[in-house]
Amino acid sequence: MPLGTRRALVIGIANYENISSLPEAVLNDARDTASVLRAAEYCGFPPDQVQVLLDDQATLHGIRSGLADLASTSTAEDTVVIFFSGHGGRFPTGVGDTSALLPVDFQTNNLLGATLPEVELTAALAAIKAQRLLVLIDACHAGGVAALKTHTDEDSIHAGFSEKSLQQLAQGTGRVVIASSRAQEYSLVLNGARNSVFTQYLLEALEGKARTTGDGLIRIFDVFNHVAENVRTAFPGRQHPIFKASDLEDNFPIALDRGGLKTPTPAQPVQPDHWRTIETIMADLYPAGPTDQEIWARAGGDISRLKLQGTGRANWFAALRNLKLGGGGQQISLRTLLHTATDDFPHHPELTALKARE
Repeated sequence: MPLGTRRALVIGIANYENISSLPEAVLNDARDTASVLRAAEYCGFPPDQVQVLLDDQATLHGIRSGLADLASTSTAEDTVVIFFSGHGGRFPTGVGDTSALLPVDFQTNNLLGATLPEVELTAALAAIKAQRLLVLIDACHAGGVAALKTHTDEDSIHAGFSEKSLQQLAQGTGRVVIASSRAQEYSLVLNGARNSVFTQYLLEALEGKARTTGDGLIRIFDVFNHVAENVRTAFPGRQHPIFKASDLEDNFPIALDRGGLKTPTPAQPVQPDHWRTIETIMADLYPAGPTDQEIWARAGGDISRLKLQGTGRANWFAALRNLKLGGGGQQISLRTLLHTATDDFPHHPELTALKARE
């Protein structure tokens, strides 16, 4: 297996101590990324090799320790993924502007001493010996950063992680940085959606929906092509994921491509953790949402009971959440929805399996 030991550091910060909070989707992005990396049926990272830092765990000390652990444990044969979702910013120094990731305990009156600036982050990444390193940065504004509401001079800090800084992080062989958007764009989070748009498609790629060579591995360009194409198509001209690498010798693999396949097990009732799978399937089969082919109405639902806005996937998320809580119409249930969809797509294996379990 050309992946060595697979290791990951996943960071999500929504509830900052001293600056504006971010949507719950930021934490979901981190949780779901860690979950799909650990899942034996998807990426197959050893669960004990995926460290997750959420909110108050993601202090400056905590992030530095997580990076140091990767540096001390990884070897050249390993594969490392680092995911960050949270605030960041650009601010001036004595020798020009610098970009930095902001930990949960960021202090607005200590820009250099309370952040993880690009110089330190670049050095921390360089200390990681793995020759396959992927850094993913997703946040709400400007190349992975949300707008700040601070008590400092507005001119002293700007939302954004510059592309020049991202290129600096990607220095070295086998180092790739993928950010959610360009420096002057928003990284979109739709109302009611579980994940940001960028991470939604990242999860799809890691779950096996990206185009691969079919050799059981997911590679760097498989991930980026899937994310970039889908984000640009969903929101033309509004968000463009970016790719940075300085010495990329090959399209290296970063995870197993198991596509959700599992060893057959006896049929079980649909459990709460299957709702995300159902959401993904319905959004793929009925991309316009619950009104597509009148699927909701044909399953016994009342479309007037749903609040539909945004993309088809966002509407499916909202509709299924409503159904889970007993809403959406008196005649509709998960059973009737699955049976109606199976009538439309009788040869869909995952749909058929879910129907059998319900």
